[in-house]
Amino acid sequence: MLRLIRVLLPLLVLTLSAFAQESRHFTFHYAFTVKNLPSGKKVRVWIPAAHSDRYQEVKVVSVKGDLPLSTTREEKYGNEIYFGEAGKASQAELHFDIEYDVIRHERIGLNSPLHLVGASLPSKERKQDLQPDALVPVTGLPADLAAQVTAGKTQPLDKARAIYDYVFTTLKYDKTGTGWGRGDVLYACDAKKGNCTDFHSLFIAMARSQGIPARFEIGFPLPADKHAAEIAGYHCWSDFYINGKGWIPVDISEAWKHPEKRDYFFGSHDVNRIQFSMGRDLQLNPAQDGKPLNYFVYPYVEVDGQEYPNVSLAFSFADAGATVAAR
Repeated sequence: MLRLIRVLLPLLVLTLSAFAQESRHFTFHYAFTVKNLPSGKKVRVWIPAAHSDRYQEVKVVSVKGDLPLSTTREEKYGNEIYFGEAGKASQAELHFDIEYDVIRHERIGLNSPLHLVGASLPSKERKQDLQPDALVPVTGLPADLAAQVTAGKTQPLDKARAIYDYVFTTLKYDKTGTGWGRGDVLYACDAKKGNCTDFHSLFIAMARSQGIPARFEIGFPLPADKHAAEIAGYHCWSDFYINGKGWIPVDISEAWKHPEKRDYFFGSHDVNRIQFSMGRDLQLNPAQDGKPLNYFVYPYVEVDGQEYPNVSLAFSFADAGATVAAR
């Protein structure tokens, strides 16, 4: 037996090393300024907080703000939140800066030898990830499209791939005009273009209509070809669930930008990202006075119970060890 172990162990190490997953170590600055505040008004600020999971190790380096910040968690998906408030605003601007140290791991959901144990989804979570969102219907047009593109397929994984291929070949990554970026499925079906929000909302709607649980995740992209940079805006992606395999990642808009990676992004997420939150139609904690948030990646501010949009954003990253100009 000992001799057999000595023979098999190097083979096992070689097999696992062939599937070694990449990692990226970086710092991320989440900074913003609330501008031109009216004096004496009540101000409340909610900030999405990055957190650790199986695919990213997050350490909070510093939290700076012109309001004291407490940590809370929204109920539906467990997203973590920094919250601050002032009964009467005493200054025209409020500045906030949160610095994270992050190690992001490549996520391989298919064809990995590490998936050795069957997975099952709790019934409450399954029900939640099959329901419609405000802009993500699971009946009508997206359901009809899903039925067409999955015709003749019986396995959920094959259906998910057919839906992925449909979105990839039908939508164009195009941020011109208006209507894009809201994750409005009917807009995406009609315009056949949009950004990552529109791509993945259509995928989620079609998957859910076929009884495949799917969920929405959002954060920020990291340029693969830079070691430090300002980050102009968010990036989002999706997962779908297959019994016995667990959550399978997809990133259709990145596949559209890099068609040579079309197969890779069905079942994998690369290291060039940081996740902040999950889900749509979010009720924050403490509850906002406004309507549920379509998604939560930027700070949300209310003044006297009304959404306050005058917020200047400043996000940036630097790979560990990279030289960064003074801020």
